[in-house]
Amino acid sequence: MKFRVLIFLLIIIGFQVLAQNAPNKKYSLKSPYQTIITHLDNLEENNFYPEIAAKVFNLKRVDKEKAKELAIQLLQIYRGTDISISFENIPRNPNYLDTLTETHTYLLSKKYPQIYLEKEGQSWYYSMETVENIDLIHKEVYPFGMDKLLDFLPLLGTTKYFGLHLWQLIGILFIILISFIIHKVFTLIIEKIIISLLIKKGHTKIARSYVAPVARPMSILIIFPILLVFIPVLQLPIKISTNVLLTIKALWPVFATIVCYRIVDILGVYMMKLAEKTESTLDDQIVPLVRKALKVFVVIVGVLAILANLDYDLLPLLTGLSIGGLAFALAAQDTLKNFFGSIMIFIDKPFQIGDWITSGNIDGTVEEVGFRATRIRTFRNSVTYVPNGIIADTTVDNHGLRKYRRFYTQIAINYDTPAGVINVFVEGLRKIVDNHPNTWKDNYHVYLNDMADSSLNVMFYIFFEVPTWGDELRCRHEVLVEIIKLAEELGVNFAFPTSTLHMETFPEKKSNSPVYEKNPSLLKKQLQAFLKKPKDWDEKESGH
Repeated sequence: MKFRVLIFLLIIIGFQVLAQNAPNKKYSLKSPYQTIITHLDNLEENNFYPEIAAKVFNLKRVDKEKAKELAIQLLQIYRGTDISISFENIPRNPNYLDTLTETHTYLLSKKYPQIYLEKEGQSWYYSMETVENIDLIHKEVYPFGMDKLLDFLPLLGTTKYFGLHLWQLIGILFIILISFIIHKVFTLIIEKIIISLLIKKGHTKIARSYVAPVARPMSILIIFPILLVFIPVLQLPIKISTNVLLTIKALWPVFATIVCYRIVDILGVYMMKLAEKTESTLDDQIVPLVRKALKVFVVIVGVLAILANLDYDLLPLLTGLSIGGLAFALAAQDTLKNFFGSIMIFIDKPFQIGDWITSGNIDGTVEEVGFRATRIRTFRNSVTYVPNGIIADTTVDNHGLRKYRRFYTQIAINYDTPAGVINVFVEGLRKIVDNHPNTWKDNYHVYLNDMADSSLNVMFYIFFEVPTWGDELRCRHEVLVEIIKLAEELGVNFAFPTSTLHMETFPEKKSNSPVYEKNPSLLKKQLQAFLKKPKDWDEKESGH
């Protein structure tokens, strides 16, 4: 009797064990939430029932064994990507209706629109499109045959330490080791090979100041693709895997932005060297502005890339920026006008740094051209900032582009100067122009030009071939001094407005009129003697 009772108890216990191990657990597919829970819960390590998880596919249309494989692959996709599954937001309504498509479908993530649930009858299944794309997506998540490691790594040990299996800890150590090696190798390549090569070529400043700071962030940048390939193989829990992958994808554009930001400095040095080879000084002014604009562009693109990798929806942001940009454009019309004015200055190049220009009431030397205004140093030594929009809309007289600088004056001599003396004096003036090293010899005019109220006027119209206003003033001084010396040599008196009462026959008084040499040959000799005398500019030329 006791033996029969014992057998009966053993039979009951056996049925209970079989009941616990048999895949006859309760499950539900009545809503998207229950279907996803059925899929994920029945593939847990301590609750592994792939036969039940396979029911999330319509087994009338999918082979049962294939469904098991697809269920496991789909879980591996979830653990190997940054798909964020928020169980709180999964609809629990059996009659859930997608507002966009107006169908009974539920999309898990916008990143993978091929993976979605659809209602068939009273149950929610993964769609047939999902079934057809699981293999393809799985290969994208685990490229280069990395899915083979999913079968090999668990053989290293499944004992848990710190909540992770031994094979997962070994995988983490391997990833750290390979990342460290790659970082050191690329840093060594950049520092020892590229930098050393630049130093040998004589580019020490570029190598140490610009290339060296790029080495470390660039080597770190190379590590991120490796992490994105190996971390999915660790098969971390979905939430942990999602957070880790999102962090890596967010840090990637951060280091990429740092690298590009520093590369802009290298590009700026290269552009500056090109600008130094050109005659225009405006190029030297453009390079810093272009470098700043590129840096701002790099930062903006980097921020947008970070937000995009964090699954931030950029469309509302860009829409808001466009509306805000329109409002800003309306509120800042003058600023935009100045900005486009600066662009026209850089394109047309009506002047360059150091040019003397006249624009409206502004007269001075250009010192700096910015995106908003041009800085001009006036001849009072004050600084005037002129908005570029105004310069672009007004006439600019660029004195700095003159090849020849005109000098015009009237030399007034007394009426009592004999004609012969005037001819010799005019000839001497022409010789002064011919002999000066900085005058334009092909175009000058020196003639007795006018008989004014109190003087005979000799027109003195010449051009100086000098680059700056200071040089022009120096040449004027030299020529005028020579004219005065010539007049002293020939006895020519300069006239000025006066009212003079001449009394030629006043007793015991000499006449006020000078006594001129009337012999032409003697006048010629006086001129030749004058021309042979050393000139001020001869001393300066010999000094140079």
